[in-house]
Amino acid sequence: MTVTHTSAFSLKATKLPDEFDTDTMAEVRTDLADNGVSTPDGDDQSELAAIVADARAHGIDLSIVVMHGNPGHDSELRDLATEVAGFQHGTIAVFSDDWIGTTSDSISRVRLEWAEDTAKFKGGDSEEAAQILVHRLEQTPTVSWTEITSVLLAGLVLVIGGLYWVKTRRGNPTAAVTAPATDIPAPAEDSEVPTRVTEEAVREPASR
Repeated sequence: MTVTHTSAFSLKATKLPDEFDTDTMAEVRTDLADNGVSTPDGDDQSELAAIVADARAHGIDLSIVVMHGNPGHDSELRDLATEVAGFQHGTIAVFSDDWIGTTSDSISRVRLEWAEDTAKFKGGDSEEAAQILVHRLEQTPTVSWTEITSVLLAGLVLVIGGLYWVKTRRGNPTAAVTAPATDIPAPAEDSEVPTRVTEEAVREPASR
């Protein structure tokens, strides 16, 4: 089968966990409306609702969705969070037994994933996972990603400039340096050496 350019580089389709169909998404929307939490029927939402309220009091407009078990792939949780963000603004966190999927209109992806790292694999304890996630999101970042990006860009510019300078020097070398000519001074007319040589040359035949 011939693979076309379009099929080879098409964007990956959104994949939600199997149990989240159109009817379920409508239930999630209704459930989030009162306290910012949506859980399977029968689950106690009080602790999660308190976590959401605390996050919102600290400027994080959080909404939490919980599902039982784990989906086929962890990326499905982020897809679900993105789907929820279509009708619920702010920061959306979806929890399964071991994974987390997030999206936000105010918090960077780097910071979200940093917050997720230590909140995963809590064995279905969504309250503990949510508390860890919120605690990390409330922390003031010690690193400014804007500053890091600026430094990296400045370094890249310097490297490119240095490479261009080296290339220019190699392509247009300075004129070859020639060894200086050594001028041997002519012997002075009154030099004693030539005179002595001439006199000896004249006397030698006579002696023979």
